[in-house]
Amino acid sequence: MKLTQYRIEELLEGCRSGNRKMQEALYRQTCARMLAVCLRYVKDMAEAEDVLQTGYIKVFQKVKEYRGEGSFEGWIRRIMVNTAIENYRKNLRSMNVAPIEDAAEQASIGFDFSRLGMQDLMKIIQKLADGYRLVFNMYAIEGYSHKEIAETLGISEGASKSQLSRARAILREEIIKMEGINYAKYTG
Repeated sequence: MKLTQYRIEELLEGCRSGNRKMQEALYRQTCARMLAVCLRYVKDMAEAEDVLQTGYIKVFQKVKEYRGEGSFEGWIRRIMVNTAIENYRKNLRSMNVAPIEDAAEQASIGFDFSRLGMQDLMKIIQKLADGYRLVFNMYAIEGYSHKEIAETLGISEGASKSQLSRARAILREEIIKMEGINYAKYTG
């Protein structure tokens, strides 16, 4: 089956009118990128696919609310992130919040991700405990502030900072394990 590429404006208009063909086309044109977004927030592919499907249901239900501010794909991405966060809450997983004192002891760590393959990085991020993974993704990848994270997840800003600090420390340890001691020399 040949995949027809549509302009975003055509897809948006078709989805707003409830056209199933355009909804399917939008899904096909954006699902791979959105699945990658969902996969960053969950433990495995099956859960990511569930979040993706729920997210697209919301996209199609709310498409008339899109006002054209920012990119349409960015709007869809935000829905996927929020759906992943809702999924996390629904599953009532504990967040493994580290004490704020731990954050003060952890140095701020920057990463040179260029040496890692994207799949390797995804595997490392997926190994993080749920709370660490959520905060890391929201802060480092999605660009949320600690205040926004705290409000969204129902935690304090200090807990958000602590979670991020601990996530970075764990990621650094895992990167060192993957890349070997030579990588540590370049980042230390």
